[in-house]
Amino acid sequence: MRTKKINKQSSAQKTGKRRWPLKLGMLILLMGGIYFGGRYVFNVVSHTMFPVKEIIFSGNKHLTDNELKAIMGLKENEGLIGISSRDLSAKLLKSAWVRSVSFRKDFPYRLLVRIEESAPYALLEMNGRTFFVDDRGNLLEEIKGGSVPFLPVISGDPFKNSETFSEALNLVKAMKGKGFINMKGRVEVIMPKGAGSEDISMQVDGTLVKVGYGEYEEKLGRLIELEDEIRKRGIPVDYIDLRFANRVVVKPISEVIR
Repeated sequence: MRTKKINKQSSAQKTGKRRWPLKLGMLILLMGGIYFGGRYVFNVVSHTMFPVKEIIFSGNKHLTDNELKAIMGLKENEGLIGISSRDLSAKLLKSAWVRSVSFRKDFPYRLLVRIEESAPYALLEMNGRTFFVDDRGNLLEEIKGGSVPFLPVISGDPFKNSETFSEALNLVKAMKGKGFINMKGRVEVIMPKGAGSEDISMQVDGTLVKVGYGEYEEKLGRLIELEDEIRKRGIPVDYIDLRFANRVVVKPISEVIR
């Protein structure tokens, strides 16, 4: 009789050990169901509760409200709670015109979007095509027909010589700082094909000006002073060379004056 009792206890222990993994598995399934069910309910509620009825944009001048809405791609009646500002920012920043963006959720139904747009800084003439570029050199938009606002022109291919293009933008910045562009009709910064920054030049109302690398504000200051003297003396100029330190070389049509 004692032996049978021991066997029954041993059998009960074995049965308990077999049931424990089953209980653990059921507990895991239950917890997983609660977790994923909760997430599903939260997603449904967050994407339907406080539906967006109005999107208010500010700061946009080039891009229209409808264009911005299309870029954002919000679904109809999307809930304010479930909207991801990070995802919307990533979509809007894909547009070259959008420099920065911020959002504010104005419950219960409005989304406020503040846009900082890039501004056309210069025109880039490349391979027979013309583009707006910003102060960082980003291509904003190709110009196709219509009137073009007066901006300094950079001619050349920035993709083949990014360093020279960067220097051309620095020259444009110096010209704007000096008010030089406002004094002229057409200013074109030339990036010679296959050349370096030391060969940058300008066409200023038809006159060739060899600029070279760096010290752009000082060079432009010398050029402005020289132009007054050339105008007074009525010298027909072939080109002006600003590449030498503390002096300017003027090449008249017939001879060189130093």
